Amino acid sequence: MKLSEIKQQLNQLDKIAFQLPNGELVPNHFHVTEIGKVTKHFIDCGGTVRKEEVVNFQLWNANDYDHRLHPEKLLHIIELSQNTLGIGDLEIEVEYQGQTIEKFGLDFNGTNFLLTTKQTDCLAKDNCGIPAEEPVIANLEPEASNCCSPESGCC
Repeated sequence: MKLSEIKQQLNQLDKIAFQLPNGELVPNHFHVTEIGKVTKHFIDCGGTVRKEEVVNFQLWNANDYDHRLHPEKLLHIIELSQNTLGIGDLEIEVEYQGQTIEKFGLDFNGTNFLLTTKQTDCLAKDNCGIPAEEPVIANLEPEASNCCSPESGCC
């Protein structure tokens, strides 16, 4: 999800809810403690120099049960960060505390913002000898029986 998409959704909501991949909701007294632009400048295992930029939201559970982050307040924080930090319409990455700081993608199901799982990957499979994954083709042959037929001579 890009910044423009979350802003559009926030304009239509009365409350904000984030849902973890396991279906649990982030406690509704969460805070967005940071919004920032994260730039990753790196070289992959095939020698290609790459640069990625995302907008990072950090969600944090506080012991402050009396305050809730309302959509208009989050919109204000997003716009302030865009103007102050020069953030464009980038993809959003969300940090949330699990066993360690976990990073998620973001989606929306019409009610909740969904924290989606992310996966590592090799970006240079063709350069480092990793074969392309072959598509799995279903075997349409009937499976052979484990028992002998009377005419087989095995009994």
